[in-house]
Amino acid sequence: MKGLRILRLPHPRTGVPSMFIPHETPQSSIITEIQSVSPPNRRSWFTQEEVVEDGKLLVMTPVDPAFLLIRLLQGTAPIDGTSGNYRPLDDVLEDAAVKASSSSTEGGVAPVSSDDIVYLSTMRCIHAAMRRICEFKDITPEITVFRYSSERVQECLRGKVARLSNQGTSELSRTLNRNLAKEGLLEDGKEELLASARARIACDLVSQYLPRDVYEKLKSSYDFVALDAHMKVLKDESVAVAKANMSAVEAKEAKEIKTATADAKKRKAKGTHGVEQLKKANTKGMAKLSSFFQKK
Repeated sequence: MKGLRILRLPHPRTGVPSMFIPHETPQSSIITEIQSVSPPNRRSWFTQEEVVEDGKLLVMTPVDPAFLLIRLLQGTAPIDGTSGNYRPLDDVLEDAAVKASSSSTEGGVAPVSSDDIVYLSTMRCIHAAMRRICEFKDITPEITVFRYSSERVQECLRGKVARLSNQGTSELSRTLNRNLAKEGLLEDGKEELLASARARIACDLVSQYLPRDVYEKLKSSYDFVALDAHMKVLKDESVAVAKANMSAVEAKEAKEIKTATADAKKRKAKGTHGVEQLKKANTKGMAKLSSFFQKK
């Protein structure tokens, strides 16, 4: 991690300050998210001749800069619902930095850095992402002004959903295919339901990096009525089977309890072997036990 600049930015979904690393070279411009994977038990790392006591694994995965910008730019949109003015990227991010840093003071968590948000304006990937989620005007070859647009955001997100729900992409996941097969969506004649299911799964994947209101707007732009009805039928059938199985188990248990109770009553009524033998004994001519206690 030495020599790398770490940016503390609000997480696209939760807004919680999180760590990201910018990579800017003449060949590429990307941002990676740092995620910490902690082992269930205490562990250490061996690096050459040294032992690193902290056994956590830091994973850096690329993240679409548009996800980072959506949450940041939402805070700069006019509260009266108007479109707002076109502004240079530097001005937009400075405004976003002021509002984000003032709302990120959570107990025990370092706040978002204003400098880190402003630093994003130096990255080519940020400029490209702004063109995907904002309305823009090229004033000169060097100067471009932007205005946040929720419509452009939804257009961008629907494009992501389309790519993720593509058959070739979705079939790369064996788990996903097994779940679709389990729900009966890979059968002939279920093509429309299958497309809806893949779109919903793609929406859920994208939602991991979206504010809740943006995700709800994205989801509402799709028609999942037929898919919901299909899933309800499957759920009702599953519940009916579970109830039938439970009834069978309960009936079996009740029968076993009834049989055990009847056997216990029989044993109690029959008595022991000795008692049964005494009952069969010939007592004719024998004096009764009470006669021994009478006055003579």
